[in-house]
Parts: sequence; structure tokens; C-alpha cells
Amino acid sequence: MDLKLEVVVIPVADVDRAKDFYGGLGFRLDADFVGPDGLRVVQLTPPGSECAVIFGDKVSSAVPGSVQGLHLVVSDIEKARAELVGRGLDVSEVFHDAGGVFHHAGTDARVPGPHPDRSDYGSFASFTDPDGNGWVLQEVKQRAPGR
Repeated sequence: MDLKLEVVVIPVADVDRAKDFYGGLGFRLDADFVGPDGLRVVQLTPPGSECAVIFGDKVSSAVPGSVQGLHLVVSDIEKARAELVGRGLDVSEVFHDAGGVFHHAGTDARVPGPHPDRSDYGSFASFTDPDGNGWVLQEVKQRAPGR
């Protein structure tokens, strides 16, 4: 049985502001529906992704900004960071983790620059949306076997 991640729900305070933010990152607008009871569902998909994000009114009881650690995989961390900065986004400098396995929560154990071996899954950059939901760019040039 295949289980494919299709959607991640992101809690936001201002739907239109979030729609503009994610659209400005190049996410494709897939839907913006309003139901008769005030339910509003906005769905956008990152370029090249099969998984979309949804936010809106009455779609989540989570606190806006409470989602952390969403990852966007890129083939060139420095190029991706530069493109997002060029779109006006405040993106951290590229970093790797002191332990080398995965990044710690927040900014703990961040070491400036890409992973010294430029190994896949080892270089990161981070940013937040206007509500504080946390995103991480992760460099993967070649996926590990079986992925």
C-alpha cells in the first residue's frame, strides 16, 4: 500500500497575507475556496513538489506560527537561498549541524557554511513565514538508496 503525503496544514492568522507570501515564493495557487459557513481553504504547492500546503479560516485549531521544521529539498542550497533572498525573503545563512546527522531545533549547534563534505542531507538554510511557521531548506543532490 502506498501512503503519499498530500497536504500539510499550516496555521496562519491572516489568510490573504499568507497567500501573498507563499505565492511570492513561487508556490502555485491550486485552490481558494470559501464555504457557506465561512470555511476558507487556500492550497498552494511548492515548485516541483507533490505535497501542497493548506491554510485558511476554520481549517486548523493550531496556533498560528506553531508549525516548525517543514523541509523543502533543493539540489543547490546556495542557489536556492539566493533566489529566495532575491524574492525579498529573509533567509538564514547556509549552515550545517555540529553533530552532522541532522539539524537541531532552533539555532542550537549551527555551524556556518555548508557541510564540509557537501554531503547530501547535511546543508541547510531556514526562514519563517509572516506568522512564524518555520521552514528549512535542505540540500539533497542525490537521494539515499530506496528513497
